[in-house]
Amino acid sequence: MNQFSNTSKFSNNKLSTDFYSSTETETLEEVETKTEEGHRLIVFNDEVNTFDNVIEALVDVCEHSAAQAEQCTLIIHFKGKCSVKEGSWNDLVPMRNAICDRGISAEVD
Repeated sequence: MNQFSNTSKFSNNKLSTDFYSSTETETLEEVETKTEEGHRLIVFNDEVNTFDNVIEALVDVCEHSAAQAEQCTLIIHFKGKCSVKEGSWNDLVPMRNAICDRGISAEVD
């Protein structure tokens, strides 16, 4: 006897749709919206400021924890820049100005 039986879902060369007809299909919609909170404060690496200066600025200006500021500073050092804060344009511009006043390069995008 053949090891493959002809009693599978492929009987008569047709695929049984029992499984497929009992499966419900869900459609998910992904909607991307630009909100007022859609801006980022980006800090750039330089050869002037020390790690401690940048960490202190992020703690004072952005209200980061010491650990969060240290992680951002490492990213800035190794990647050249880091998005350190997200929020509205009006909230981030004063933070950018305060960071730049400390001699650290930053921008809001």
